[in-house]
Amino acid sequence: MGKVILIASGKGGTGKTLFAANIGTLLALRNKNVVLIDMDLGLRNLDLYLGLENKVVYNIMDVLSGVCGIKKALIKDKRFESLYLMAASPYRDNRDITPLHMQVLCEKLKQEFDYIIIDAPAGVGDGLEMAAAAADIAVIITEAEYASVRDADVVDAKLREIGVTNICCVVNKVNAELMAMGAVPSITDITAKLHMKMIGFIQYDDNVYIATNRGVPIVFKPGTYIEKNFSNILDRIIEELG
Repeated sequence: MGKVILIASGKGGTGKTLFAANIGTLLALRNKNVVLIDMDLGLRNLDLYLGLENKVVYNIMDVLSGVCGIKKALIKDKRFESLYLMAASPYRDNRDITPLHMQVLCEKLKQEFDYIIIDAPAGVGDGLEMAAAAADIAVIITEAEYASVRDADVVDAKLREIGVTNICCVVNKVNAELMAMGAVPSITDITAKLHMKMIGFIQYDDNVYIATNRGVPIVFKPGTYIEKNFSNILDRIIEELG
């Protein structure tokens, strides 16, 4: 049976979607069957990060509401043998969907996929609760910024409240020079303020954002320090899954 990995954040702009796209790509490169689900309803971007924006016809809400079957909404990334996307609705959708719908969908997907990666909406609320309904693990993406760290802690507490207890954290956009100057919180400061396990840090690098805007996950190029870092973080996530 497959595993469900939730990618969450306390605020927008932390690199949550970027992280989801890249670990999904890495898993596909490891010959795993992977589906990426964009649950950031009304603010979908995962299709852009994967360069699949022109392939979207049906979305996750069409599946959850019964408008179409699962297979119709799955978009295959032709660069890989086993990577699929289920896009978010491009607008806020008022269809009556509950966390139970998400649980049922994930149970069906687990029969076909090794990993289901869910890109949750930023912050807390009904959207997070629905996205997290079937999560086996949650990875919260934060930045070296006090507001982002505080918001990550709030998301951690909310996830535990709704029953997700396997939670870890990744700090993105790390600028070692600014940390050394004391201009932003240090890794020690961040760790002291969070109650979850820290499993990795991603250095700020312009190449990450260039790749993202081209619809090509940065890990698609093997052997770089960025790809190795993402790969090490992914190994830790898999280890936490057990």
